[in-house]
Amino acid sequence: MGIMAKKGGGGEAEENVFWTTMSDLMLGLAIVFMTLFVLAITGFSSEAISQKQQQMEVNKELIEKLKEENIDAQVDPLSGDVKISDLELFEVGSYNLSPKGKAYLDKLVPIYINTIFSKPELIGQIENIMIQGHTDSQSYAGIKNPDEQYLKNMTLSLERANSVANYIFHTNYNKQYSDKLKKILVVEGKSYSEPILTNGKEDYSKSRRVEMRLKTKKLDITEILFSGAQYGD
Repeated sequence: MGIMAKKGGGGEAEENVFWTTMSDLMLGLAIVFMTLFVLAITGFSSEAISQKQQQMEVNKELIEKLKEENIDAQVDPLSGDVKISDLELFEVGSYNLSPKGKAYLDKLVPIYINTIFSKPELIGQIENIMIQGHTDSQSYAGIKNPDEQYLKNMTLSLERANSVANYIFHTNYNKQYSDKLKKILVVEGKSYSEPILTNGKEDYSKSRRVEMRLKTKKLDITEILFSGAQYGD
């Protein structure tokens, strides 16, 4: 993450760095249709295609609901992964949610949970809902050992993910889903192991993020077709 060593802050706009433009959305929809086409011509069963289509329809619904509420977040139309800029959630260098971060999750989480859990055809396929913390690779001041840098960022990324996971249960989602949520919610810290790249260089502001990810029980063909691809980057 290294944000403790960042200077100033002029490059950190108040708006979410993952705000999805209309061109991003159109690209996402094109990828959705392409994925279904590839599934069909590569011999996947009609059941597998139907399941993937159902998942992507839920993702589309989630995108539309978040936009209706003017909530800044990037949702991958294939996987349903949600990327949230750290600027929306935390003060610089802290893992404690800011008042702005709590207000943001108060809006986002109920839409996310209620949309996903209201679809029995999808929820039965979910193994985990994973809250992942990610940092950038900039150095902390005074720490020269790369292993120490990595572990320092690992701690911060895990603490941030845990803060988000804890606060989820304080939001106003439909509490009938709580028991199921407790069984499948997982927290991970990723340090700077999965940076966001733009033109081959790390985009520090996008690398600092929290992701909400769905892990399904069956192998997702999109992980093979689009391995390593970042939607909208």
